[in-house]
Amino acid sequence: MKSSRRNFIRSAAASGASLAFPSIIPASVLGASAPSNNLHIAQIGCGRIGRTMDAPGFLKASGSRIVAACDLDSRRLLEMRRVVAKHYKEKSPDAITGARDFHDLISRQDVDAVSISTPDHWHAQIAIEAAFAGKHVYMQKPASLTIREGRLFADAIKETGRIFLLGSQQRSWEHFQKGCAFVREGRLGKIQRIEVGLPGDPGGGSTKEMPVPECLDYEFWLGSTPMVYYTEDRVHSQNADIGKAVNSRPGWLRCEQFGAGMITGWGSHHLDIVHWAMDWETIGAKYIEGKGKFHTGGLWDVHGEYDITLTYPDGTPVRVWDKYPNGVRFIGEKGWIFVSRGAAKATASDPVIGGKKLKALDASDPALISGTPSIVLYPNAITKPGRHHQNFINSIKANVPSIVPAETAHRSCSACLLSWIGMKLGRKLEWDWQKECFVNDPEANAMLEREERKPYGAKRAYERLSKKAASRA
Repeated sequence: MKSSRRNFIRSAAASGASLAFPSIIPASVLGASAPSNNLHIAQIGCGRIGRTMDAPGFLKASGSRIVAACDLDSRRLLEMRRVVAKHYKEKSPDAITGARDFHDLISRQDVDAVSISTPDHWHAQIAIEAAFAGKHVYMQKPASLTIREGRLFADAIKETGRIFLLGSQQRSWEHFQKGCAFVREGRLGKIQRIEVGLPGDPGGGSTKEMPVPECLDYEFWLGSTPMVYYTEDRVHSQNADIGKAVNSRPGWLRCEQFGAGMITGWGSHHLDIVHWAMDWETIGAKYIEGKGKFHTGGLWDVHGEYDITLTYPDGTPVRVWDKYPNGVRFIGEKGWIFVSRGAAKATASDPVIGGKKLKALDASDPALISGTPSIVLYPNAITKPGRHHQNFINSIKANVPSIVPAETAHRSCSACLLSWIGMKLGRKLEWDWQKECFVNDPEANAMLEREERKPYGAKRAYERLSKKAASRA
């Protein structure tokens, strides 16, 4: 660990990525008198999603300013600092605080909130630590690597009273809002079933061991997951062209050590839409039946094909199948409503199923989606793609829940992880959504958490910080 940290600092210095901390007075201290009344954001994770979605989202948002960036790859860190500094017309990337260790940022009084755009296995731990450090939390989906750590993160947000927003940006798109509202107000009558289409992941990936790049603190990057040898296809591209490197889909997305594949990658989006439309945001499925094919023979081992049915407490079945078009179809007594991204992409490397033939909002009868919904699912929602991050800023300033609060994020992620467990076990499972455990199934319950490698882990962080907070009370 000491060696990898020395390498990181040496590489950062060689590339000009200064780790100095500029002195900034936070909006939370100055309040209404703060210059431009900006909330100060620390961008944690400078890869594909951080670079192409989350940092741009906060750069566009009014009332916020990115003042710091953090990444375990010094090349990506420097690139992010350059981009942010250029946006603010600063003369040097040194104007933006840089850090390898996220603790260096969440401990600072001049940071109001964090934007977490790391690989999945780091989401919950950073969110927990940031919340207990007094920071508001914007976090990319999925909410957690396991259901158990998801519960801990949601509890940490609740206990600390911080504002939280998940990167389920479909809620900030007008046609998703309208589609869900039309379903909720009863235009389809009783819902008979729901169909969810998601893409899959390819197999492959080189298993050849490689030396760890000088720019990467690999031991820290692995976090709570097991120590394994480095190979580029396990982490992210080290292409000499940093622009191409940060825009390519990273290999960790396809390794079960760090996530569950597309069932959480895209499932977090679409199952969240199901929950929103059906008013299931704080509950869960009762039964899970699934099957899936998991890749073998290469490095990448997440699922490819799959077919899962989640049955909710009211008896409504939700079938999640890779053969359906990418989107959500609600089927009721009076017809169906289908909502999707159409041919739109959130990032350049996102898969598209259905292409231009897929309508963003469609129905068996145009009358089912005409006019304005009679109900509002979220007051003052921003109905414009690319403006999801503005909701986070607005929610903090108004001290109101965001459009995707922590408990909602946890429940949508849980539906995805239950689907993954169902695929793994291949038999019908019964879930107690209130106790968050399987009924009379020790094997399934053992899959609700993973062993955490010391000194990392969401559980370890929560237990330490909640105990510390309790002692202060």
